[in-house]
Amino acid sequence: MTIIITDEDVSRLLSMRECIDAMKIAFMDFSEKVAVNRPRVRYLAKHPDPARRYFANVHVGAVPSSGIACVRAGSQIMIPPNEKSTKRLYENPSAFNWGIVILYSIETAEPLAFMHEFRLSGLRVGATTGMAVENMTRQNASRLGLFGTGKQARNSLEAILAVRPITHVKVYGTNRERLEKFVADMQRVGVEIVAANNPSEVVVGADIISCATSSVHPVFDGSLLKPGQFVVTIANSDVTNIRSEVDETVFQKASSIIVNDWESVTENNQLELTGLIEKGSVERKRVHELGDVLTGRAKPDLSGIVYYKNNSGLAIQFAAAGGILYRKAIAEGHCKTIPTEWFGSDLSEYYKQGLRPSP
Repeated sequence: MTIIITDEDVSRLLSMRECIDAMKIAFMDFSEKVAVNRPRVRYLAKHPDPARRYFANVHVGAVPSSGIACVRAGSQIMIPPNEKSTKRLYENPSAFNWGIVILYSIETAEPLAFMHEFRLSGLRVGATTGMAVENMTRQNASRLGLFGTGKQARNSLEAILAVRPITHVKVYGTNRERLEKFVADMQRVGVEIVAANNPSEVVVGADIISCATSSVHPVFDGSLLKPGQFVVTIANSDVTNIRSEVDETVFQKASSIIVNDWESVTENNQLELTGLIEKGSVERKRVHELGDVLTGRAKPDLSGIVYYKNNSGLAIQFAAAGGILYRKAIAEGHCKTIPTEWFGSDLSEYYKQGLRPSP
């Protein structure tokens, strides 16, 4: 039987620590050329309402050590930036997220599970940030500067707290009401969290600066950065949009720039980085892949400013975490199920004739 893994199952069955460890395995396997990943595909299509667009987000890949191949298919209605807002707004007519992740068995090719993507999507982004922080910052880093007050910011905060002894957090968001609510809500994590009055307060004195926003423009002045600081961002350009949470100064001052996947940088047209390399402002040799850092193939300069550009979601993240979730859900035995044969074509007679399908 094929199972359904819901957002609630993800929250119950997968801890942040487990997800961080799964991301490390996935990226190390990717560096070793064992895990397989293709750059994500995104596109916009015309919508009946001229003020809206249909938006698709697709990832494919496999982590053999987890026994899982996967397809992540995101489907959204988007309101593009307009005169009232510089941000994209994803707003489906029904208050539902319709994205799914299909987990396939590498051994049998059967669909093992259909999984909600919403909870895991934010969790694996935060976990990847946490994993990078754990492997590229000082063990005694204790001061965190955080930009953002939404789902991604919460996941980033939780992940960084899981890997470093953070004692003080300054957070900034452009909406003061949401900022104050975020600070109030996150007091439960047990460290000092204060609302910053401006972006500079977040950056100055921080050991780690995490940008987890929906902004299409830089959120702070890169000239404020000092050697020893670690910066991570999650907003990146793709073929449908040009955006960056940091300015050119951050790229230029960084002693090392770390990306998830260089192929995704080029395939997704991330001009905020490739443009600087082309004009000579940033040396390509300063850019390393995260997996190569983990396996020791790359040796970033951690004494300066390290910029981790969490530049693209990868299918291997969903496959690695999905493998854990699938095994836990099966062991628990409470998931909804669907007959697996409903998702395939019966080729028994075809096989008897000695024929085999061509993909």
